[in-house]
Amino acid sequence: MRHAPGMHLLLSGIVGSVAYGLAGAGSDVDRIGVFAAPTVAFHGLRPPRESVVTTDPDVTLHEAGKYARLALSGNPTATELIWLPDDCYETRTELGDRLVAIRSAFLSAPRVRDAYLGYASQQFRKLTTRDATVGGRRRSAKHARHLARLLHQGRTLYATGVLEIRLADPQWFRAFGERVAGGALAEAQALVAEAERDFDRLRTPLPDRPDEATVERWLRAVRAAHLPTADADASR
Repeated sequence: MRHAPGMHLLLSGIVGSVAYGLAGAGSDVDRIGVFAAPTVAFHGLRPPRESVVTTDPDVTLHEAGKYARLALSGNPTATELIWLPDDCYETRTELGDRLVAIRSAFLSAPRVRDAYLGYASQQFRKLTTRDATVGGRRRSAKHARHLARLLHQGRTLYATGVLEIRLADPQWFRAFGERVAGGALAEAQALVAEAERDFDRLRTPLPDRPDEATVERWLRAVRAAHLPTADADASR
């Protein structure tokens, strides 16, 4: 994975359909990663970029501070990076492994509920707007699959405290997507309503607030590790 000079990649992996087990012929391979910028760069006139995004290939890299904020907010795409199956990781460092080790610290019940229901609702709106016709049945099926996947992952995470990345029955999600794309929009609406009821009734092991102190310690360790060394100072 290419990255800019001065950027230290801490953790990266394959996410999206390939990780879920939903990839088909022609599916994109999506990658996400976390990087550290030199700590002194934050004190200059032009702070380092918080995100680097490319589309060919599809790669999104977030600076450690931005990544931490996204994951603390419950952002599903950011969250899945630290719950991937081992075979989906492409870059792992000591600080990356420490990030995976504290993954539960990012979780909180209200943010998981709001994030997963919110992102699933976005997918539903895409199915019901005029834009749904753009890309035809294939795109509608994709939106429906991801709606169902987000609801399933969100409920599982909310109920167990564990995020299931690789789906146990991917064929169910594919079939659901095809049914909705074929006109069964009411089935998608019913799935959203059922998930909302489940979030209301489920008992969750997740706390009301994330463990920001643990996340802060990790981020400070990243900053300390990327300070100039004595050798670097002496060579200037």
